[in-house]
Amino acid sequence: MPELPEVETYRRFLDELVVGQRVVALEVLDAKVLAVKEDDLRAAVVGATVTATRRLGKNCFLELSNGQALVLHFGMTGDVGAYRDQHDRPRFTRVALHLADGLRVAFIDPRKFGRIRVASSVAAYQREKHLGPDALDLTPDELATALARKKTLIKPVLLDQRLTAGLGNWIVDEVLFQAGIHPERVAASLSHAEVTRLHAAIQLVLRTAIGHEASYQRFPLSFIIHAREWQPYPVPNSDDYKRCPTDQTTIVKKYVGGRATYFCPICQKGT
Repeated sequence: MPELPEVETYRRFLDELVVGQRVVALEVLDAKVLAVKEDDLRAAVVGATVTATRRLGKNCFLELSNGQALVLHFGMTGDVGAYRDQHDRPRFTRVALHLADGLRVAFIDPRKFGRIRVASSVAAYQREKHLGPDALDLTPDELATALARKKTLIKPVLLDQRLTAGLGNWIVDEVLFQAGIHPERVAASLSHAEVTRLHAAIQLVLRTAIGHEASYQRFPLSFIIHAREWQPYPVPNSDDYKRCPTDQTTIVKKYVGGRATYFCPICQKGT
């Protein structure tokens, strides 16, 4: 599922291609991904120039010269691509923007859970969807204030997009590991020092992921993400990747708030 780092990578890709370009046509190959009437979408984008790209959490925005914003939400399998000739169109392209310079920008989504819509502005969309500040913009004071009011477990609190936009399941596990905080701690019980570590870990994990263009296999071996899906260690058939990179304790998997959760029972002791 595209998380904040993937969406930031998509945004940077689009930023290089579409800013300053006029949209001359809209091609809808599968209207299932539209969360707006096709005619309204066409009226909003055709003839408009893309003036900027923005990202808020897992949402990517193309700001238009008419003051509106095209909103791209990528669901479970969404992606973007670019092509010029019809025979080069990426498989599973659902919608394509035709630009004045001949380039076509594809919204790709095999499972069709992504959505395209139009908003009057990024700020209006944020209010409508009740999204908190972007996770990269969240300040330590904002985080401390939000957590102080929460009597529930820290993991589901951090997954709540109303608190901060953009933290997904694996990201929260990694953030809590890097901060040394158990996923079943009550959010309001965190000390000032723990909140400070938590904020720093959010920045570390997101910026590392973005720096590696969301290629998780390239993450430092000090990250617990390697216990989730792949084996980055050079020893074939080794179970080392299932152990904590700090103390070699076996990583625990359990469900917290209904979500699969990975943590080190020693480095992230509960209270």
